[in-house]
Amino acid sequence: MSEGPNSGVTELLIEWRHGSHEALDELTPIVYEELRRLAHRYMRNERSNQVLQTTALVHEAYIRLLDAEIQWQDRLHFYAVAATLMRRVLVDYSRRRSAAKRGGGGQPVTLAEIDLPSQPPPSVEALDDALRALADLDPRKAQVVELRFFGGMTIDETATYLDISHATVERDLKVAKAWLSREMHPA
Repeated sequence: MSEGPNSGVTELLIEWRHGSHEALDELTPIVYEELRRLAHRYMRNERSNQVLQTTALVHEAYIRLLDAEIQWQDRLHFYAVAATLMRRVLVDYSRRRSAAKRGGGGQPVTLAEIDLPSQPPPSVEALDDALRALADLDPRKAQVVELRFFGGMTIDETATYLDISHATVERDLKVAKAWLSREMHPA
């Protein structure tokens, strides 16, 4: 999430928060491309027979963002919320599909940074359940994982957003990956 075309996002978010429809019109094409990038990141780990397409994920998340009553702090806050909403859209979609299949297996999702070579990839639901459990134990570590893997933020952006050091983000990631691995694949 480099500055470039996103440099005015914070200002536009503030204007939108204060009721400017023009700001929303200007903001939409800027954030849409970033949301597509985030969605593509999510979807590249889905099965090729996945019915939900990247564009549908972006549109669903964008609709939820528009409906959200959030006091936007800055562009990092916006993209962090977008990442959370995309994860929720995928989890909701996967759960609906599983329910429609009468409890059939969920869609696999992988986190490239978690090395689990001998084990099947976790389902979206398993990952979501594990992240929720981690959030109950250590909310910051869960947020670091969400921002890095689902929000596509760099370590420095994550550190800035959470107001912690670069080293703390790296430590939190290391501990969270180990914890998630154990939680999703006990034995």
